[in-house]
Amino acid sequence: MDFNIEQQKAIEHHKGPMLVLAGPGSGKTTVIIYRVKYLIEQYNVPPQKILVVTYTKAAATEMKQRFMQLGVLGGELVIFGTFHNVFFRILRKAYGYRLEQIINNDEKWNFFKKLIIELGIETNDQEEYIKDLLSEISLMKNELIPLKQYHTAHFSEKLFQKMVKKYEQYKAVKNKIDFDDMLTQCYEYLTTEEQGKKYWQNHYEYILLDEYQDINQAQNMCISLLAEPQNNIFAVGDDDQSIYCFRGARPDFLLQFTQKYTNAEKTTLCVNYRSTEKIIKLSEKVISHNQKRFEKNMHGQKGEGKKIIFFTEKDAHNEAEKIALKLSQIRKKGIPYQEMAVIYRTNLQGGVFARALAQKGIPFLLKDKSFNLYSHWISKDFSAYLKLSQNIENDGELRRIVNKPKRYISRELLESAENENMPLFRTLFTLPNIRKYQQQNLSDLQLHLAQIKKRNPLQAIKYIRNIVGYDDYLKEYAKFSKASLEGYLEIAEEITQFAEDTKDIESFLQKLQYMEMQMEQENRKNTEQQIQGVTLSTMHSAKGLEFEVVFIPSIVEEVIPHKKSTTPEQIEEERRLFYVAITRAKSKLYISEITQRHDKKTKRSCFLKEIGL
Repeated sequence: MDFNIEQQKAIEHHKGPMLVLAGPGSGKTTVIIYRVKYLIEQYNVPPQKILVVTYTKAAATEMKQRFMQLGVLGGELVIFGTFHNVFFRILRKAYGYRLEQIINNDEKWNFFKKLIIELGIETNDQEEYIKDLLSEISLMKNELIPLKQYHTAHFSEKLFQKMVKKYEQYKAVKNKIDFDDMLTQCYEYLTTEEQGKKYWQNHYEYILLDEYQDINQAQNMCISLLAEPQNNIFAVGDDDQSIYCFRGARPDFLLQFTQKYTNAEKTTLCVNYRSTEKIIKLSEKVISHNQKRFEKNMHGQKGEGKKIIFFTEKDAHNEAEKIALKLSQIRKKGIPYQEMAVIYRTNLQGGVFARALAQKGIPFLLKDKSFNLYSHWISKDFSAYLKLSQNIENDGELRRIVNKPKRYISRELLESAENENMPLFRTLFTLPNIRKYQQQNLSDLQLHLAQIKKRNPLQAIKYIRNIVGYDDYLKEYAKFSKASLEGYLEIAEEITQFAEDTKDIESFLQKLQYMEMQMEQENRKNTEQQIQGVTLSTMHSAKGLEFEVVFIPSIVEEVIPHKKSTTPEQIEEERRLFYVAITRAKSKLYISEITQRHDKKTKRSCFLKEIGL
């Protein structure tokens, strides 16, 4: 196999630390497996002394399969694994852990579901609550931050600490650990058990690390300890593709590698074998505006390629329809759907494209478990108001929204009314313990429902949000739950826009139900079988993938860079996300913007201004 000069330098590296900056499509996996081959065949390194670490089981399996095809004698002894796989191996020898002691995801979720009930925590979206909680616990452990020093983003400090302590107690009683424990316990073991540390240092003499830009504090500390004293660390990564800071990844570890290891060699794989020159030049133009990075000067081997297409649409729905039409036209030219992708910034955007492609009969693969807008609790709240307007005796829907916004109808009042075996709304008025202001609030609700009934779906939802005061309720709830108000309002806006084309409330409710089922089916389909269709993916999930044709929609301020990204560091990560999306394209790239979002005029993304589009 032929290699360029930089690839050859990396492959033939013998001892000591080395940093390999591997730009998009530069053949980093090939370099890693051929370096392992070279170590064994040219430097006589015992295969069992070589450790190759990557982030996912799938990536480790694929890398091992590709290596085994090289036919290296004793190659089956080389360890290819994830960080968790490697660290569990150490813990198993140290403490006798068994696989069945690893707490599975279902057990973890069930524990927190019960804990939420036990602690009397009120939440509209239990799934979202637990997801945020687990994410924060994981971040805390990956950063090696003690519980008392960790500042939570979504919960009160007291409540977060209480829940974490309860979880730790549960694991201790059950004699179980989770994936985050593997990192923290391994770090503790390597820092306290000198003999154990020496054993594993001798065991893994050569360590090759894939996607080094994604390494977190705990992983970095453990690997650093394992590599001592020879420091035969072969770190392969790209600081320009560091996009997981939200879960603890730190590009600084890569950027400071040559400072930490002063004797480290460094090389840059700057030939992109994936994309055309026009796509490469555009991506370089984007990323060049980041300050904290290594210069790479990427260039290609596939010629200039086709012009990058840029277009503008009124809003996200028009944009999605235009993209669906273009996908269909491209397919007619002979490019299969599986060679096309739509890559967007947020998961919420996926639903818009799923709907547009489904309407055109275009098969698609949801790379992420798509955010189901139509089953979200905000959507359910709107449905409840609309159903109540049609039938005021719908007790289930009344219970759902009676205090959204706050009408001070207590749980005790509701329970008293439910015991009367009569329609709930009527019964509440007649309870002896109901107060005048509560009766007045219910009367106001009744009048609102009558007004809602007279309106078309779009007018009805706007009435619920602005006149009834549902948006004010969202503001209060976001403040109480330490959640993103912007996220909630975005969902409310999407549902509002979804109501635009429907004439009556009954049809709208049917349409909502149909779309909810459709999205659930698509999510199920995507997990159960491999769909040969257009890939719909967030920018985060698109990393590592490549397609002949890529669409990147809605490049406007507050989408990308995201409205939550305000610091220079955060803006740089947003720019890296855009860079990752662009570099997924092999031959054809479409970038689009919208002029209106949620009934407001959009502002052109600073990233488009930077590259002159």
